[in-house]
Amino acid sequence: MLVADDQRVVRDGLVLLVGMLDGIEVVGAARNGTDAVELAERLRPDVVLMDLDMPVLGGVAATELLRERLPDTAVLVLTTYADDDSVFPALRAGARGYLTKDADDDQVEAAIHNVHGGRTWLDPVVQARLVAAIQPDARVPANSPSQQGRSRDTAAQLPDGLTPREAEVLTLIADGLSNAQICARLVVSQATVKTHINRIFTKIGATDRAQAVRYAYRNDLTTERST
Repeated sequence: MLVADDQRVVRDGLVLLVGMLDGIEVVGAARNGTDAVELAERLRPDVVLMDLDMPVLGGVAATELLRERLPDTAVLVLTTYADDDSVFPALRAGARGYLTKDADDDQVEAAIHNVHGGRTWLDPVVQARLVAAIQPDARVPANSPSQQGRSRDTAAQLPDGLTPREAEVLTLIADGLSNAQICARLVVSQATVKTHINRIFTKIGATDRAQAVRYAYRNDLTTERST
């Protein structure tokens, strides 16, 4: 298994998470698409866990190169976005699976095993988008948890590159919820919440929860100010 993500905290978190899954060994980690292709050619992993939005060479282009050079290596996309401009190019490039970064560890494990076995694995919102593309009358529910906050337009309105899910986690932190309570509220694993918090702290320059709370209040990312 090879992990490719340009954010060091996210990359290290994924290496740790995937390394704890049964039957999966992480053989390398890449910080961009070029590194991913070069490492994959050298290490020959069965699966590459690929971010899309990376410098030097993006995930779509890297996926296409891997399909040409290493057809036996499966690419599983793990990214923030599930909009059409992200999903369809990745699948056309040869990705066998597509997950968003709020997937829990069980979903990641299942996706890895499925693409390794030659099957596909798609996030439910991605499946809905594929159906909508084939059947124009079909629509992705606007208020579904998977759909909310995953467009680039919404993400662009948040400060310091926070994703909608990260902003949601930050709001819950500001509300005084513990990691366990956030897990229960969002129905995700402890590992997923910790990964979100690590990303948040990196993006906003916080070193502890108190600083994160102050940031949330300064940027109107609290329940108190939004109601």
